[in-house]
Amino acid sequence: MARRKVTDAELEALVLPPEEQWENLTLANDFMFGKVMKSKKACRGLLKIILPEAASGRIEFAEIQKPLRESITSRGIRLDVYAKDENGKVYNIEIQTTNNPDIPRRTRAYHALIGSDILDKSSVKRYREIPDAYVIFICTFDPFAEGRYVYTFRNYCAEDKSLALNDGAVTVFLNAKGRNGEASPELKAFLDFVMGTKSGDPFVKYLDAELERAKRSTTWRMEYMKARFDTQELIDESIAKGRAEGRAEGRAEGRAEGRAEGRAEEKRRMQLSTARRLLDKGMDFVFIHDITGLTAEELSAL
Repeated sequence: MARRKVTDAELEALVLPPEEQWENLTLANDFMFGKVMKSKKACRGLLKIILPEAASGRIEFAEIQKPLRESITSRGIRLDVYAKDENGKVYNIEIQTTNNPDIPRRTRAYHALIGSDILDKSSVKRYREIPDAYVIFICTFDPFAEGRYVYTFRNYCAEDKSLALNDGAVTVFLNAKGRNGEASPELKAFLDFVMGTKSGDPFVKYLDAELERAKRSTTWRMEYMKARFDTQELIDESIAKGRAEGRAEGRAEGRAEGRAEGRAEEKRRMQLSTARRLLDKGMDFVFIHDITGLTAEELSAL
């Protein structure tokens, strides 16, 4: 059954006022996740749960929304949480609520730019001194549909899986909806908390207290509100420009091929133009689908 396109009026009715949005935020919101993980204690506690054997050192710094790019003209990325421990290991932790098909290749880009940043700003003089780097995605969905709590990827020899490359690059996906595989009680409690379920687990209770403390910050509340308003303005601008461009191109096409075909082509061009602009602004696929009606295949092609 085809999915009915959500109207503008229905979208507005579903959106809570900004004040209510703020009060209802959970750790799954990237803004709130960053504010809580800015604390070295919270960041170290989480890493010890996710990587009990690897993350054993004191956290030297934990930056949120850290921008990385190789040059002024290159495409950059913005990391939710970027941390380094006293042993030199670096960690990128992302909270992910939308199951986009590009996530695996995003991890490749993250590792590349993190490696470039390490070489540019550290005292590394030999390849063997390059520290281990962990890219961690905490997902509110199952990214590989296998039901596992944890998916860990390292580089191995295709001909002999027992032979590891040992390049120090590790990618971890956590599935908050997992149901099988190995996971400690602490990790399961954390993943439940990401989905909004509290428990008596000590670390979860600590995170819940930090979450409430963050919500009491007037400065952070205003920062969040401004970001929401700025995002909405970008969306409105993109939709308006997409409609204008689509109509102009559609009218020209319509004069050449007929009024009916022209109207259809106008609508199509408007959808594609709007989608391109929203993708350029970093909007997620589900939202763009609701706005434009384009399929996942069409959005992936863009």
